[in-house]
Amino acid sequence: MSFQDWAPVTWQKTKPTGAKAADPKVVNQARRAGDEIETEKKFLGGQNRTTKGALCPNSAKLEAETENFRHERVSHDFARALQQARVAKKLTQAQLAQLINEKPSVINDYESGRAIPIGAIIQKLNRALGCTLPKAKAPAPKVSE
Repeated sequence: MSFQDWAPVTWQKTKPTGAKAADPKVVNQARRAGDEIETEKKFLGGQNRTTKGALCPNSAKLEAETENFRHERVSHDFARALQQARVAKKLTQAQLAQLINEKPSVINDYESGRAIPIGAIIQKLNRALGCTLPKAKAPAPKVSE
């Protein structure tokens, strides 16, 4: 067994060099003496946030169009037609959502007029309900004087 090397191996971490290599004792001593210490704070350092965009990517568009940051609502005709077709088939919102592979909140938003429907979802609703829903038009903007 002369080919085995049983000598201990020690790993040592090297200390940083350059500006970051300031000794904590020297820094604390300078703080106690009231000397100026140059510190550098990293942008978003130590936070779990990304810098890939603003808080809301569409906020600039919303601000340019309206001042109250609200999305347009769909007309009441589409919402009423959807609700009547669903009730005629004796389905709940959850059952209809399951038929078209969507969340129940999507159906709820469409029936209450809070969301503007997407064309693909309207086609799914038409097939599931066996009827043709009216085209979802956004209401005309109110003219304020």
